[in-house]
Amino acid sequence: MTKTIKSICPATGDVVWEGDAASADEVRAAVAKARKAFVDWSLTSFDHRAQIAQKYAEAVREKSEDIALAISRDMGKPLWEARTEAGAMANKVAVSIQSYEERTPTRITDTTRLAHRPHGVMAVFGPFNFPGHLPNGHIIPSLLAGNTVVFKPSELTPQVAEIMAACWNEAGLPEGVLNIVQGGRGTGAALLDAEIDGLLFTGSAATGTFFHKHFAGRPEIILALEMGGNNPLIIQEPVDINAAADLAFMSGFITAGQRCTCARRLILPTGKFGDAVIAALQDKIAKVKIGRWDIDDIFMGPVVSTGAAEAAMKFEADLIARGGKSLTALDRDGAFLRPGLIDVTGVNVPDEELFAPFLQVVRTRTLDAAITAANDTRFGLASGLICDDAEVWEHAQPRLRAGIVNWNKPTTGAASTLPFGGPGLSGNHRPAAYYAADYCAWPQAGQISETAAAPAMRGLGQTQT
Repeated sequence: MTKTIKSICPATGDVVWEGDAASADEVRAAVAKARKAFVDWSLTSFDHRAQIAQKYAEAVREKSEDIALAISRDMGKPLWEARTEAGAMANKVAVSIQSYEERTPTRITDTTRLAHRPHGVMAVFGPFNFPGHLPNGHIIPSLLAGNTVVFKPSELTPQVAEIMAACWNEAGLPEGVLNIVQGGRGTGAALLDAEIDGLLFTGSAATGTFFHKHFAGRPEIILALEMGGNNPLIIQEPVDINAAADLAFMSGFITAGQRCTCARRLILPTGKFGDAVIAALQDKIAKVKIGRWDIDDIFMGPVVSTGAAEAAMKFEADLIARGGKSLTALDRDGAFLRPGLIDVTGVNVPDEELFAPFLQVVRTRTLDAAITAANDTRFGLASGLICDDAEVWEHAQPRLRAGIVNWNKPTTGAASTLPFGGPGLSGNHRPAAYYAADYCAWPQAGQISETAAAPAMRGLGQTQT
């Protein structure tokens, strides 16, 4: 029986997309199609693949407003922010070409040769928070390396994938090289069980851990898992209080707290300075503009669904039951959440990633205590330090256990020319962004000679020279 999936805009409650979920047979057919296309695509020149990718970038720029609208309607992201995501999608091509050439070069000498070869059919699972940019960051490097792709978008945000596929088709990508399978858990399970050569995933730790277990004992399947974080932001005095509060606000609440690099834990010193930062944050929370994605001059929209908003409220209630002191309570209206603050100093709290605009405050007496608190997590994606003292930064930076460590910048800041990922439960040490080329191809080394000559060997009656 065919299952219908619907995308419901969390800001309006309107059904904005409807379609059939791919069945197990349809998923297997998509993988078989990708497998067939791989034979020719893998043998094309890198220059040819790069030219198609560049045409894709042009098509994305032409359709950028359509892409932004699809993102906003699917998950409620403000239109100004969705437009930046569409722009990042187009810009990803040039960065990925540069990355491939730098990190997977072909080098030939008189006696040796180094080349890089694609894995085969790559399954890409997309997240809902950046439904275009994040899977795009797996798909482009995969195709540049000569792989073919089967892409399953999040069932919460299906629209952008259709536009991406149209852009690749317009760019001249051969049939079967990129295949879209829409659907939920059943479609995803079928893709896991299909004859794929790699799985590229951005999403929750629970789902990523499940994928890792699923492929246990199968080292031939390449896994690149980015699984979020329970990210700390340390603020130390002296520093401008208003600037610190602005950076904390951006770190915790941009995209309604639905970025994997958002700060979840705000670590402040005890005393008047920390109190002042909290007061400034509370003032900003009271004044922040929240609304529908199509309203001008809003900072944030809703979380992705009413279910996600309800989960955030339950998380807050659990922390209060454990002894947390609410500083500013979450305020819910459907899927819209006004940000919340809670002091959990000395409270035994779950080490979980909550995708919502909610900051847990921890107070410490020393810098080293703040660093210890920051590292008290199974995750290790992002962390940040706000301070004016370079010696404090130089002391903290090598001691913070995270793949992204920012100084006087939001924790959500990440450069496309740098790797993206982290240790612990944040992934399996295959960072994306500029390093995505590393997991999209394998090195092929060889010794070479233009003429065949018998090697000198002892013990076979040959004359040794």
